[in-house]
Amino acid sequence: MEEYLKLKRLVDEIADDVYKAAGGNKAAGTRVRKVMQDVKNAAQEVRKCILVQRSAEDVPAQPPA
Repeated sequence: MEEYLKLKRLVDEIADDVYKAAGGNKAAGTRVRKVMQDVKNAAQEVRKCILVQRSAEDVPAQPPA
């Protein structure tokens, strides 16, 4: 699932800055907050895709008329 891979990539990319921000680096903290907003949006997209997949599985096939 492409959306999940994007989410995972965002989290992996920001890992170093999270530790820098925890150490007091304000610029790293700003970068982390920006990417966390992107993570939030990417997570919402994953949720939507999962819901669409689940809904598609729940719809029974219509018998031919």
